This record gives sequence, structure tokens and C-alpha cells, in this order.
Amino acid sequence: MDDADLLRHSGHIFLPEMGIAGVERLARARVLVVGLGGLGTVAALYLARSGVGELLLADPDTVALSNLPRQILYGDDDVGRRKTEAAGQALAMAGSIRLTLLPERLAGARLRDAVRACDLVCDGSDNFATRFAVNAACIEAGRPLVSAAVIRMVGQLTVIDPGEPAAGCYRCLYPESGEEGASCSERGILGPIAGTLGTLQAAEAIKRLAGIPSPLTQDLWVFDAKDMTSHRIHRHRDPQCPVCRPSAVAGPSR
Repeated sequence: MDDADLLRHSGHIFLPEMGIAGVERLARARVLVVGLGGLGTVAALYLARSGVGELLLADPDTVALSNLPRQILYGDDDVGRRKTEAAGQALAMAGSIRLTLLPERLAGARLRDAVRACDLVCDGSDNFATRFAVNAACIEAGRPLVSAAVIRMVGQLTVIDPGEPAAGCYRCLYPESGEEGASCSERGILGPIAGTLGTLQAAEAIKRLAGIPSPLTQDLWVFDAKDMTSHRIHRHRDPQCPVCRPSAVAGPSR
């Protein structure tokens, strides 16, 4: 770490929970960001500026005009461009970071390979089908998952940690309900709430990578901006979960 890096990351270095060792762990880390919407653009920006070594950015979509109020890496000139391309260009100016662009909807073997290639996954996707798939891939590979979601004025955040099997996984929280295809764009969303949750998602990812404990490895945090309240819900593994019950987890991938 040279003098410029010491100065750039001095705010983190002075944190007793992080120090130089934590900053160096971030510099060696690879993070997969699934979804470059209101959550993923904010999380990716903070991860890049915080010194994470490499980001893999996955999103199949192009920038739409309706994205701009909450997806802060994009401007009017980006409308019609691939989100991965526009986000990569913006993040390249955010610090010394390696970027891998995946302009696709990761699924199947491609998703499993991307998850195994990383140290941690941040899921900012806007539908249950993708969240379920990312969760399953993380459980199979034994990778921590920081999952955030926003609908209307409510946000939620949790960390699925392989070291906390009794807390279960994302599928334990939300069994298939028949609403897997609904997205935040179809239900409405208050833009700054996505920014709030994306920022906290990045914070939880940084904490996990730096070895700082978090209660969200066992809890789901829910924030309601309408009345400015929040609460935590303790998580438990569903013994019938088809993803994380012991008989469902493939041994070699763990």
C-alpha cells in the first residue's frame, strides 16, 4: 500500500474495527453485483470508492429514462446504453478498481461460475426469481450473500452467511408465493430509499469482507420510510427448505 492509498483510505484505516489489515482485505476481494438498478449502482459506487479490488457487474438491461431518478451512475446521455457499459465507465473514474462486465441475466452454470469466482455477492435484483437463483448459487458455493430489496417506501436488508447455517437462507424467508415475477418498477418506488438501502448494502459487504461482525447474518432488517420506523426480524432455517436444509446442500461445493 503506497502513500496515496494510505491517504485515500485513511478514514477506514483509523477505524479500530478495520485498520490497514481490513483495507488490504478489501483490496484483495472480488465482489459480484447482480442488478445495476437503484440498489446496485449505489452499492457498486461505494464498493469501488472503498477500495474493493474487483467488481463483477451483471445486468442484461439498457438504461431507460425512468431509471434516472434512482440509478445514480447514469445520466441522460446513457439512455439506451447497456447498464454494464455505462456503469463500468462511471466506476472506472471512482478509483483504482478492476471491472468485469457481464451484460446478461446470469442463470444456470453461468451464475454458478460467477458466484464461485467471487468472495461475496451483492444482490440488488428486482424480482424474486433472480433472488431465489442467486441465493441458491451462493448456498451451493458457500459464498456470503448481501441481499437488499426496495418496494414503494419499504426496504429490507440481510446477510446470508455460510458460517450461520441455523439462520437459514433467503428462500427460508420467502417461500415461492406466485409473485416471483413482480418488480419494483411495477409497484412503484421512492428513489432515495433505494439509495439508502444500496449504501447499507455496501456497508454490510465491506464489513463482511473486512471481518467485522454484523447482526444481519442472523436477522432481517426492515425500514419503512413512510413513518420512519425500522425493526429486525430474527431468521431461522426452514427445516423443509429445498435450498439450505443439510440434505439439499451439495458437499463438494461447500
